Amino acid sequence: MYAIVKTGGKQYRVEQGQTLLVERLPEDEGASVALEPLMYRSDETVLDEAGLAQVKVTAKVLAHVRGEKLRVFKFKPKRGYKRRTGHRQELTRIEVTDISAGKAKAAKPAKASAETAAAPEHETAPAKAKPAPKAKAAPQEKPAAKEKPAAKAKAPAKPKGEAGAEKPASEETADGS
Repeated sequence: MYAIVKTGGKQYRVEQGQTLLVERLPEDEGASVALEPLMYRSDETVLDEAGLAQVKVTAKVLAHVRGEKLRVFKFKPKRGYKRRTGHRQELTRIEVTDISAGKAKAAKPAKASAETAAAPEHETAPAKAKPAPKAKAAPQEKPAAKEKPAAKAKAPAKPKGEAGAEKPASEETADGS
């Protein structure tokens, strides 16, 4: 059994008893924190919001630490520009204490449908009727306005002959023109 949780803008795959480093949490050492589950995997996989609302992932804050120092060096050639700075990330070490999933309740949707079936339709229709969302213009109308007629398409200009008659394609290649 494991869960994928989100904390500090990152996602972690966690199991019960696992320790890991996450972005700094505001809780004190020894405090218990709830982590936001994105996926739960046991006998079944839970991905939907209704199922994840039943999943609880709790962790205990063990210590607040700092990460290793990262060296940042900026350099621009031929300009004499050099800058060296460093950075140490603030981290929290946590231990996952419990991953539990409750049973999803399917009685509420059935109960709501039973209430609507028992009530007369003329009473519930005005109360539950919502205005239909405005439909966008049909996509067939837009291209029709933008299409160019075939007559206006640019065709290569053909020079008129002496008599104004066009030469057949076979004669044009024979003449070399």
